[in-house]
Amino acid sequence: RAKPFKSEKTEGDTAATQRHTQGAAPTRPAAPAPQDEDFPVNEPVTELLPPLTGPTRLSPRPPAQAAPDVAGLIWRGLGYALIGVFFGGLLGVIALTYGYWSIARDLPPIGDLRARASQFETARVYDARGNALYDILDPQAGRRTYIPLNRISPYLIAATIATEDQNFYEHPGFDPIGIARAIWQNVRAGDTVSGASTITQQLVRALVLEPEEAAQRTTLRKVREIILAAEITRRYSKDEILELYLNEIYYGNLSYGIEAAAETYFNKDAGDLTLSEAAMLAGLPQSPAVYDIYTNPESVYARQRDVLFLMVSLSAERDCIPIRTGAEPPPAPVCVSPEEMGQAILDLRARTFTPPRSSARFPHWVNYVRQLVEARFGAQALYRSGYSIFTTLDPELQVLAEKAVAEQVAALADRNVTNGALVALRPATGEIVALVGSDDYDDPVDGQINMALVPRQPGSAIKPLTYALAFERGWTPATLVWDVPTEFPDGANPPYAPKNYDGRFHGPTLVRAALANSYNIPAVKALEYVGLYGTIVGEGQNVEAKSGLIPFLGTLGIDTLTRPDYGLSLTLGGGEVPLVEMVGAYGALANNGRRVFPVAVLRVTDARGNLVCQQPLSPGAPPAEAPPCQAPPANWGAEVMSAQTAYLISHILSDNEARTPAFGPNSPLRLSFPAAVKTGTTNDTRDNWTIGYTPDLVTGVWVGNADYSEMRGTSGVTGAAPIWKAFMELALAGQATAFTRPPGIVEKEVCAVSGAEPSEFCPPDQRRTELFDERHLPPGRERDLWQKAFVDPFTHLRQTAECAASYQTDQLYLQERAVIAVSDPFAQKWLTEDPNGQELAARLGFFTPLVWAPARDCTLNDPRPIVSIVFPAEGATLAPGPIQIVGQAAATQAFDRYLVEYGLSHDPQGWGLVQGDTREPVPQTGRLADWDASGLPDGPVTLRVTVFSQSGGSAEYRVRFNVLRPTSTPAPTDTPTAVPTATLTLPPTMTATATSPATSAPTLAPPTDTPPPTDTPVPPTDTAPPPSDTPPPTATTGP
Repeated sequence: RAKPFKSEKTEGDTAATQRHTQGAAPTRPAAPAPQDEDFPVNEPVTELLPPLTGPTRLSPRPPAQAAPDVAGLIWRGLGYALIGVFFGGLLGVIALTYGYWSIARDLPPIGDLRARASQFETARVYDARGNALYDILDPQAGRRTYIPLNRISPYLIAATIATEDQNFYEHPGFDPIGIARAIWQNVRAGDTVSGASTITQQLVRALVLEPEEAAQRTTLRKVREIILAAEITRRYSKDEILELYLNEIYYGNLSYGIEAAAETYFNKDAGDLTLSEAAMLAGLPQSPAVYDIYTNPESVYARQRDVLFLMVSLSAERDCIPIRTGAEPPPAPVCVSPEEMGQAILDLRARTFTPPRSSARFPHWVNYVRQLVEARFGAQALYRSGYSIFTTLDPELQVLAEKAVAEQVAALADRNVTNGALVALRPATGEIVALVGSDDYDDPVDGQINMALVPRQPGSAIKPLTYALAFERGWTPATLVWDVPTEFPDGANPPYAPKNYDGRFHGPTLVRAALANSYNIPAVKALEYVGLYGTIVGEGQNVEAKSGLIPFLGTLGIDTLTRPDYGLSLTLGGGEVPLVEMVGAYGALANNGRRVFPVAVLRVTDARGNLVCQQPLSPGAPPAEAPPCQAPPANWGAEVMSAQTAYLISHILSDNEARTPAFGPNSPLRLSFPAAVKTGTTNDTRDNWTIGYTPDLVTGVWVGNADYSEMRGTSGVTGAAPIWKAFMELALAGQATAFTRPPGIVEKEVCAVSGAEPSEFCPPDQRRTELFDERHLPPGRERDLWQKAFVDPFTHLRQTAECAASYQTDQLYLQERAVIAVSDPFAQKWLTEDPNGQELAARLGFFTPLVWAPARDCTLNDPRPIVSIVFPAEGATLAPGPIQIVGQAAATQAFDRYLVEYGLSHDPQGWGLVQGDTREPVPQTGRLADWDASGLPDGPVTLRVTVFSQSGGSAEYRVRFNVLRPTSTPAPTDTPTAVPTATLTLPPTMTATATSPATSAPTLAPPTDTPPPTDTPVPPTDTAPPPSDTPPPTATTGP
């Protein structure tokens, strides 16, 4: 019989023991009785252990443990694991099977894909009044021919595979590696940036899924799409799938299938396509409305370049691109070299494309709407679902707009103006009521290019948005900005020095005048103030990061400024923005500072009348039965600037008197009702802009040439403004709404020269009333241009008692001076050196000489002068002759140089030079200069040492002494006789001793370690130097 392990106390035993011992004193147990050796018992407890908690209990020794069976445990563990894997796998298979079945049971039947491919229904576009504008006809009408795969150019097949699905011949209808890569890219980007759709999956969306489902971007739709793609791959060969795809995919301009596309764009069969042509066509299906060679050729050139690059890369990676056409033997692989890529790019750019004529009433609008619907639901849904598309276009306003653009472009033909565009929207809802893309859609040169959507430089039209951000940061219509020649640092490049359109500088300019007259230099200073991408404001714990102009423009709906290297010229129009985005951004100014989202599509219904989408026109609108036709931005309707800022900008832009100096009193910017307006002109006259608005309507106009050629003798006010004026007057005749002043706007009197509350020095004719946001009021009268202040001469800061102690007399602290509050160094230079600036200073009555108002108080941490004269001493009498000038000339910081001069009186009216500019400082008492004073006449003399700072400040120290020629000369003797010298009267704490130098010319020198003077006088000493063998000095000193 096996021996059991030694017994261990169980939980029940422990509890019983505790009950037994509760309230009793613990005792040592008796020795156990002898027992059978085969049944050993627990060893007796030899001592009592205190309990951890609760009543005292007996604690047995730990029992001995038997050695575990390690091998058995491992095998048992492996067995359990295998069983778990088996059942887990079985459950997974069951779950996947059930999931596949649950999804597959609701899948649409695949059936005959060719039969599905031939189904088309006409889509129709309507204006806001329900008038049909255009029928998007069945593409089979003359431009749809099904051809077998072996009659398609190998270049086109290779280009399609390289662009759309590089693993087409290997995967089962979906690409697991591509899906994993897309998931990783989407996770890293935080958004859906890659879809990993194969050619087969695209065919599923085009021919199998319902349009509403195909437009969804959900995981379930993607899973269903993958399952259907796998089913199609199981039923059809790869060649059949590719043939269906190339014959059914949409290539734009009503061309379904590659044969129709080849005929439409190149007037040839698909089998004859060259590498250049095939690469262009293979790039179109991704977004046919965007990649339109007739309306947006640059985007097509860029897309072709991308396709060719993919072909070159795949050729290098796989040693050419293998293709199949179902023919035997199979065609040779397609190889594309970098040289062939370059030639293909040149071939396409050299080709001329003749656009087809459109039967649409407003073709640019129809194409724009078609582009929006394609982007939302896909090209296949647009042409296969019989959509009715209801839009925001007002036909009467559209006719007025087209007429105004065409007439003005024709009138400017002699100035090389060939095109124009207009966009108008209602700011309250964002509805686009008119859109003109060109002056003549049927112009074969550039008529079909929609210039309302093409990014162009807006010139000064972007300035109001810069100032709006500055107003949000504390600027006001009365903020003073100096319009003077200014250089802005530009990294490693030469400084940026903008000029004004009129070639002049206007001196002290308030923001109202600067914006109304479109002065460039103040606008650049405004952008410098708010920053391009972001800026840091505040100090210490109050430091805060603020977004710059580009992020601010993004909140307004301007998304095309994506470069990372914009400079300060951006506020003058140095970036390219589409007209439709600029009009949307101005909409926030007209909409009390709230974001406006331009809307073109109101609703879409399918052929059965079911609502496909419904566009809300305000953020607070009740939820619609269908999703929005155009997905609104996250900040739609949000306050992107305060209502006060929007009103102040609008008030300036509608101030005809304020803009009269630049535009005259009766320019095209003046309407018969109040309207805010801003023009824009690029430096090379390639673009003219005018954008203006009332609370009812925002209208933007562009005039120029689609090929970027220069116009002659035009500007925003002469080129684009007449179109804007003509349209606005007719569109709002008798029904324009005036701007309403919001709460928080106050009126304050300011000095028109400074923008501050007027001081007693502000001329009476320069006082006027200005509007302010109550959060940002004008500076007080103490900040007027004309001020009085105690100025530290060395630092130009406001003098304080601490800093005044560094000078010869602290009475400087009590000397109040008339100063001019100009801190801009370029303005200071202009006022003092430029004749125009000098004339302005005299006309405004600036104090002369010009002394700039201190920016802040002087402190002991600021640079302070170190200057003194130890010899000659104050009040000394010296004979003419060489004199060594001893003292100090330095600064605690920012020392530049010192100068030693003299004057022939104790109150000189002019100064002579002792020693010119000396760059080496003398911080300790030492030699400052050697002066040959032999020619001085008898009488009073003043000696001056001036120390200059690097900032142009100065501080001086003066001593006054007398020159007196001796009346007699002692006779020479054989034995030198020591003649005691008289006591020098020295500055406080300094004792100088006269000595006889070895030269014949006497020189007086003080000790070298003498401390500098202080403000506490010390009585002079009576100690004379000992006699020497040198001739006695001829100078006689006195008290």
